[in-house]
Amino acid sequence: MLSQLLACSGVDTVVIDRKDRAYIEGRVRAGVLEQGTVDALEAAGVADRLHREGLPHDGFELAFDGDRLRIDLRALTGKPVMVYGQTEITRDLFESRFADGQQFFFDVEDVTLSDLRTDRPLVCFGHRGDRVTVECDYVAGCDGFHGVSRQAIPTDVLRTYERVYPFGWLGILVDQPPVSHELIYANHASGFALASMRSETRSRCYVQCDPGDQIDDWPDTRFWDEFEKRLGPDIASGLRRGASFEKSIAPLRSFVAEPMRWGSLFLAGDAAHIVPPTGAKGLNLAVADVRLLARALAEHYSNGNDHYIDTYSETVLRRVWKVERFSWQMSNLLHQFPAHSPFEKRMQRADFDYLCGSEAAQQSLAENYVGLPLE
Repeated sequence: MLSQLLACSGVDTVVIDRKDRAYIEGRVRAGVLEQGTVDALEAAGVADRLHREGLPHDGFELAFDGDRLRIDLRALTGKPVMVYGQTEITRDLFESRFADGQQFFFDVEDVTLSDLRTDRPLVCFGHRGDRVTVECDYVAGCDGFHGVSRQAIPTDVLRTYERVYPFGWLGILVDQPPVSHELIYANHASGFALASMRSETRSRCYVQCDPGDQIDDWPDTRFWDEFEKRLGPDIASGLRRGASFEKSIAPLRSFVAEPMRWGSLFLAGDAAHIVPPTGAKGLNLAVADVRLLARALAEHYSNGNDHYIDTYSETVLRRVWKVERFSWQMSNLLHQFPAHSPFEKRMQRADFDYLCGSEAAQQSLAENYVGLPLE
């Protein structure tokens, strides 16, 4: 996405990845897009298929032990969200980048970054048996939580903050219509569940599970039994079961690294921060990062203006922490925590009841869900 946005401003980039295109396009990831993400894809010239195939959603539902509350996003904020899978976004971006002659290096290994405190940093890596060195002006570390970019920042400079949650999400894809035309987030005594979708004929469904669980512990029958129970009989009455064709377990954590710039290196996306998927913020937060980074680099090259480069980390982190807060709050509201006392469980219920009775609280939730301003 950063490469695409910079290309629109006439800035050349080299993109390297340790995996190949087929692997990257095949990974199942997020699917709920904030309006700001849609705007960015439009600005990047890759939103045609999104508007043909994406599903606009004007709201979503919260369920708590069978009680239900619809959050009317459009009425509360004037904005919808869009359901369109991250795999589809990746495909659209790849097609555009390849058509424009973008330089890619796939299947790289042993990546090292050096001279990051100079104006000519180096990126070195192995590729098809050769050692390749790229000399550049800046390095954008968009290489995820386990990548090398964040690790290149000295330990006496880097500060990290982390909250690891005592559960994971077991997710499946199934070629059956979604149980509802909008997403449903459910808190049940047995754990969290989410009814989501990728299209009108393909459902994406999740249940809270133990972080030590394995895929083999969850045959489809067990998954569907738990999913139905947690959604409640009213919602589950419209459910159509099916054989899953993708199944995975993801741990949940909140994580932030500061600063997000060191010399000629910028961090963006999961390289700098992780949010639990409750609230659908991971992809959207990464896109917000690269929108601000693309602006900073475009201003540097077009106008010699380094204000946005110099303030990138500070600006981005202000928004990151607000989004971390929202995802943390949603996770606390909707999951069963093994260590929660009866008092804490009643506080969860009180939070839900307050939402049900307060339009102001609903508006605050909706504003965060559709996406905060960039600055």
